[in-house]
Amino acid sequence: MRIPLIAGNWKLFKTLDEALDLVNQLKVLVKDIKKVEVVVAPVFTAIATVSKAVKGTPIQVSAQDCYWEEEGAFTGEVSPKLLKDAGCTHVIIGHSERRQYFAETNDTVNKKTKAALAAGLTVLLCVGETLSERESGSTFEVIESQVRGGLSGISSDDLKPIVIAYEPVWAIGTGKTATEQQAQEVHAFIRKLLSEMYSKKIASSTRILYGGSVKPDNIKGLMAQVDIDGALVGGASLKADSFAGIVGFNN
Repeated sequence: MRIPLIAGNWKLFKTLDEALDLVNQLKVLVKDIKKVEVVVAPVFTAIATVSKAVKGTPIQVSAQDCYWEEEGAFTGEVSPKLLKDAGCTHVIIGHSERRQYFAETNDTVNKKTKAALAAGLTVLLCVGETLSERESGSTFEVIESQVRGGLSGISSDDLKPIVIAYEPVWAIGTGKTATEQQAQEVHAFIRKLLSEMYSKKIASSTRILYGGSVKPDNIKGLMAQVDIDGALVGGASLKADSFAGIVGFNN
């Protein structure tokens, strides 16, 4: 059985006080929600503060990115080892904004994924096509390239702590919205691809999240799809009531 996972990516928002206020509100709102894993991803500077605040609660903490080296002369980077030390259990890797603005490639995604796994972190591995790629009919080709590239050299055993997050870039900030059927179609493709790369058993146990304008009013329809196991939430995770509404989709 795949336990639903709802992750809130706070992106470049929230000071320490704002992050603490948000997570303290969330603790109250989601404390009675069962059978759903809840993860929040604050900025690097707020990770330790948020981690301390959620200690003893069901809320887990993720970083938004990491570097693939454990330590060294890499100014400005943060390693998985340091993230875990700060209280992280998860890390987002290959987010569309990292690919679009910071030259993230399938190769760097793969290196970061391996490093995060070695440090004992759960990886939220992001894949997704742009608007031009979808309109040109290359969605599945792009997704396959990103999945295979990101998971290159990763064994079946190592895949267990990996969660795939499908985020159609064309559905983020464009005014265009992916339908439940469009999301399900790609999720089913990813699961079939995983069965070819690994096994049907591995594919059926791997969680695949949807990301792209997820809100309280569309989460139920998305979660009703057979291959959608949760959500990677952006803007709606910045307010406690809207994120709690998404987390409590089955209440």
